[in-house]
Amino acid sequence: MSKQLKFASAISICLTLATTIFTAAGSRAAVQDPQVPVIEAQGASPVIFPSRSAASVQQAAAQQAAAHSASSIADVPESDAAESLAELVDETAVPTELSSELNCLAGAIYFEAKSETLDGQLAVGRVVVQRSKSGRFPASYCGVVYQPSQFSFVRGHAMPPINKGSRDWAEAVKIAQIADKGMWKSPAEGAMYFHAARVSPRWGKVRLARVDNHIFYR
Repeated sequence: MSKQLKFASAISICLTLATTIFTAAGSRAAVQDPQVPVIEAQGASPVIFPSRSAASVQQAAAQQAAAHSASSIADVPESDAAESLAELVDETAVPTELSSELNCLAGAIYFEAKSETLDGQLAVGRVVVQRSKSGRFPASYCGVVYQPSQFSFVRGHAMPPINKGSRDWAEAVKIAQIADKGMWKSPAEGAMYFHAARVSPRWGKVRLARVDNHIFYR
């Protein structure tokens, strides 16, 4: 009987200790449950998701990441697209120094179409660009412009003098940059040949458009 009493007393002491430990653990869990994940999104404050379900945690994390991404995109101002070629030309700066390639491209635009509209100038510029990419002509703007018997303004593998302080030259430089980067579609896009409208060479090529005083073909 004495042994049974001692055994019962030991069990009672163990149960009391277990109850105390469980109660203390529950109190700590109320402060911070180690089962609840703390996810820190990049650039954001830590967010505690209350659900212990793995699926719920993943869904909440995805929502937090999406919200952060949307916020980041919203912070980046959108650039206003030009509504016309004239507006794009106005927005384009004339660089203090011009590469030899852009100088050749602007020269072709200047001598072939400086008296024409912006569309006419762009159409000429895009012909030079298309030729340089075609594999059928020299692979550079200068090579295209100075190819023998192609541009009538070229004399002895050189251009005539250019008044580079003129408005016409500044405009040709701007159009050259636009044509080079493909920033605006030419009314004769895809053309690789053109001639003055006053002549009829009967080339047998596919006619694309007439723009100002030139007729364009591919």
